[in-house]
Formats: sequence, structure tokens, C-alpha cells
Amino acid sequence: MNTIENNLHTIDKLSELQQRDLWMNKLHPLTRLLSSVIYIVLVASFDKYDIVHLAIMAVYPFFCFMVGELSLKDGLYRMRVVLPLVLAVGLPNPFFDRQVLIMAGSFAITGGMVSMVVLMIKGLFTVLALYVLIATSSVEDICYALRCLHVPKTIVIVVLLIGRYIYMLGSEASRITTAYRLRAPRQKGIHYKAWGTLVGQWLIRSMDRAQVVYESMCLRGFRGDFPESKRGVRLNDVLYTLVWALVLGALRFTGAVELIGQLFVA
Repeated sequence: MNTIENNLHTIDKLSELQQRDLWMNKLHPLTRLLSSVIYIVLVASFDKYDIVHLAIMAVYPFFCFMVGELSLKDGLYRMRVVLPLVLAVGLPNPFFDRQVLIMAGSFAITGGMVSMVVLMIKGLFTVLALYVLIATSSVEDICYALRCLHVPKTIVIVVLLIGRYIYMLGSEASRITTAYRLRAPRQKGIHYKAWGTLVGQWLIRSMDRAQVVYESMCLRGFRGDFPESKRGVRLNDVLYTLVWALVLGALRFTGAVELIGQLFVA
């Protein structure tokens, strides 16, 4: 299976996750989006040395992975392209911040080491929260939630159409490369002389399919926006966002971690 087919397979798997009949998938799209945004903002707001309080914020992705019946292994694997870049952000810190914070025997733990770990944890938590949102919400759901927040319609429609057409472009590319391999089974890769022809065919075929998709959307009532009656906000949607906002806010701005520690010590 080549790289294009692997990517298409990943998109299909994510689509299956988004369409499952689970409680978290049935929440209002705005609820899922707001909860993720609140969590990411609070995680990013921690001090660069506050590793203890930051670690307790793992409660949100842990809850979502359990309730949403998501695999942590699959989540890390599917975010493998973004995750190393996020984790690498803090690597230069030990070279710039050499202030000694803790002495562990003869080993000195500097501020740069701590801030590097904090940045890595922030990146990991952010990626996991985004994966939960992607695995439980389709592109249409996210775009609908953005329109509920009055994000400009032009931006939302661009995001929606990119989500719609990216799979179509990949499937056309997979068909063309498969047809080429069948006609040249012993050739390794695509010969450079055929690049222009194949790219031209790919563009023309993709444009034709895109036009068919757009016409189908229009026949189903698409007018460049989402109907206001698409989905109403229910009580459990409000409670979900409110409870998580209070819990995460308490973990961020109060001494909840110290209180929990005192309870365990007692």
C-alpha cells in the first residue's frame, strides 16, 4: 500500500470514528469545539516551570479517550507528523536557560530542562485534545460550530470545501498512480517524462469531479451556509461545557492540586 492509499485509509478510519453512535459524538459540535479551545488556552497559559500543576491537566484527554472509546496508540500514530514538530519546540531551552533549580545529588536540573519538559507536555496535551476533536467531529460539524461563533462565512466555506475535496484529490491521485503501476509493473516510481501528463490529467479529472460534487451539494440545499435549524443546543451540551470550564479553571487558577495532595497524605 503506497503513501497516498495509507493517507486515504487514515481519513476513512477517522470518518468511521466520527460517525459512531456514542454519547460524546452526539454532543453539539459547538460544545466539543469550545471545550477543546478552553482546554488548549488553559494548558498554554501555565508558567514555564509549573510542571506539577500542568501534569494534572491530563484529566481532560484521559476522560475523553475513555468516554469516546478512543485508542491512545492510534491517536499518537495518526498525529505522528505534527507531534515531533510540537515536541521539538522546547529542545533549545536547556542551552539558553542554565539557571540551576534543583540539585539531584551531583546532577543539576536547570530551568531550561524544566521548561523544555513543560513545553513538550503542553504540546502533547494540545495534540491529544485536537485529536479528540477531530475523532469525534466531522469537518461539517466543526464548520457549523465556527459559524455558530460567527466566524466569517468565507473562511468557514473555504475550510469546508478543502475538507470535502482533499479526499477527492487523494482518490484521483491513487487511481492515476495505480493505473501507471499496472502499465509499468517493473518500473520503480513514475518516470519524470510522465510527470507533466499525469499532473495535467489529475487536475482535469479532479476539477470534473469537484464540479459534480458541488452540483450535488447545491441539489441537496447547499447555499453557502448552514441552516439555523441544523441542531439545537440541549441541556447536557451546556452542562458539559460548563462543568469542564469550571473543573479546568479550578485546576488552573486555584490550589486544587495542593488540596488533592493533602487529602492523599491525610
